[in-house]
Amino acid sequence: MAGEWRQHDVSALIEGGSLLIGDGYRAKNEELTSSGLPFARAGNIKNGFQFEDADHFPETNLPRVGNKISQPGDVVFTSKGTVGRFAFVRPDTPRFVYSPQLCFWRSVDKALIDPRFLYFWMYGREFFIQFKGVAGQTDMAEYVSLSDQRRMHITVPPLSEQRAIAHILGTLDDKIELNRRMSETLEAMARALFKSWFVDFDPVRAKAEGRDPGLPKPLADLFPARLVDSELGEIPEGWEMGTFAQIAEVLRDQINPLDSPDTPFRHFSIPAFDEGQWPKDEFGDAIKSQKSRVPPGVVLLSKLNPEIERVWLVDVENDDEAVCSTEFLVLRPSIRFGRSFMYCLARSRLFRQGIEGLVTGTSKSHQRAQAPSILALPVVLPSPPTTQAFECQAEPLLTRSLRCRTESRALAALRDALLPKLISGELRVKDAERFLMRDDRASTC
Repeated sequence: MAGEWRQHDVSALIEGGSLLIGDGYRAKNEELTSSGLPFARAGNIKNGFQFEDADHFPETNLPRVGNKISQPGDVVFTSKGTVGRFAFVRPDTPRFVYSPQLCFWRSVDKALIDPRFLYFWMYGREFFIQFKGVAGQTDMAEYVSLSDQRRMHITVPPLSEQRAIAHILGTLDDKIELNRRMSETLEAMARALFKSWFVDFDPVRAKAEGRDPGLPKPLADLFPARLVDSELGEIPEGWEMGTFAQIAEVLRDQINPLDSPDTPFRHFSIPAFDEGQWPKDEFGDAIKSQKSRVPPGVVLLSKLNPEIERVWLVDVENDDEAVCSTEFLVLRPSIRFGRSFMYCLARSRLFRQGIEGLVTGTSKSHQRAQAPSILALPVVLPSPPTTQAFECQAEPLLTRSLRCRTESRALAALRDALLPKLISGELRVKDAERFLMRDDRASTC
């Protein structure tokens, strides 16, 4: 028999020293630097923590922050603006400083509340109803104050059952996190190869200086031994200058999903990208405006606010009904170039700077680069054998990266189906374990 579930007032747990709820440090702009601990804002909470473009807080000034520094086991809750994102601070999560956009729930008495169970509980219906009930009380952006949170309640089973629930859901979460890291590593390898060959021209420079380029001879022979001047600076001899339109074609097939209200679509939207590049599965009647079709083998490039890099390598199969926001350009590589080359070029620093220089519009939140201007950007066109060799190296890496994402979506769907039933006590732990054994998924990445 499952043990008895007990409801606790959060205020009583805090007063008794079992739970701590805090918010972030109100840092001044001059306090933030490029080194130190990440200064975590709501935008850094995307299926875990993403600190690549975060500001930092100097470690020498940490005494000012008090307890507003992350600890393993903290549950992070975005409580201002973008309310309702969550993350769990793992033992290997880099330490960071909380901003005022974030709150943290910290189990102090782990014999009463298991930290990871607390994380999954906050994903559940009981917490959702409570924070949604207060989030929209003002005319401003949504906000859940510390006072609101301290007036809440939490229902938990005995510790052994908490740990069992956390183990089941955590195992799925751990697989998703492992896949995310693997996907990022594979993409980084492909992009590093692109930068070496087509941005830094490392093999050409090595040959020009009489050094071994470090490549097998058939690959090394594809690169010239001399750099020449061009409008973009030095480029390898024999390579050409051209425009992005010679590499990518914009597909303009549009559809109104409302015309097919009962059809399930995979929806690639700007918010879905910002939430960790997870497209949303929706029926046509839930998608309220004209969209662009997304066929297999394309890359999505956002025209909106180009200073935010939104380049999406999509995993779409032939039988998928996939659509995207018209804020994306749907790019298909030309015959001479492959998807991997086009994707890595679209994410390269010089190309991104070129797009940022094309913006129109005066509103900071609605600046755009126009498609004809993007297609007209000058680029280097390597020799066809060189780009073909790059595709042979990079495409398997990116394909495997996409498989990791696909598996993670399936695992997340399973987790999200089990979570509310386990957290509410509707589904017993043993039943969930038997279900997982029947539904065991072999890793594909």
